[in-house]
Amino acid sequence: MNADTIARIKITLDKVKPAVWRRLEAPLDITLDRLHLTIQAAMGWDDDHLHEFRAGKFRWSTPDSFAGWDPEAEGFTDARKARLGDILEMIGAKKLVYVYDFGDNWVHTIKIERLVDSEPGAFYPWLTEVSGRCPPEDCGGPWRYARLLDVIKDPAHERHDELMEWLGDDFDPNVDGAESLRAKVVALAKRWSRESAGGNAKSR
Repeated sequence: MNADTIARIKITLDKVKPAVWRRLEAPLDITLDRLHLTIQAAMGWDDDHLHEFRAGKFRWSTPDSFAGWDPEAEGFTDARKARLGDILEMIGAKKLVYVYDFGDNWVHTIKIERLVDSEPGAFYPWLTEVSGRCPPEDCGGPWRYARLLDVIKDPAHERHDELMEWLGDDFDPNVDGAESLRAKVVALAKRWSRESAGGNAKSR
């Protein structure tokens, strides 16, 4: 594995129906703090909460000065100091867990499906496939999200109007918004390409 190797990754949001998953391509030398931002953009989260990566006994997170969160003080490794390829070699496996929002506890399974060579001149990360819409922030986790979907399907339910007003009229769990999600990931890739030395990237 080297810096030019690209990981084809599938990210699945656990215990959620309709199913929510993404496929993306990212370089093995991506740091976990950037992988976090990529996942946020690809899934459609707002990055309003703390997060962590897990692999066996190892855990990584990103400092958050606003929340007063120092991961190293809590026994985590700083995600800015960890690269995906190094972690895969260290743990000897191709699967990670990503948790977003320690209250709602959205657990994502990250599976490295394949390693390929990078495309000359292309920039990464790149969102290749999208399925399902991620739940709204602060809805209470998978179980409460399932209950929310039941309520909004039932106009006779006593909380139907209240929850529809909170969600907004455009919420549809079956509409994934792939174009918008891809644009967010592309924006990250372009920004990081400009920041890197000699970043002459081309669009796809």
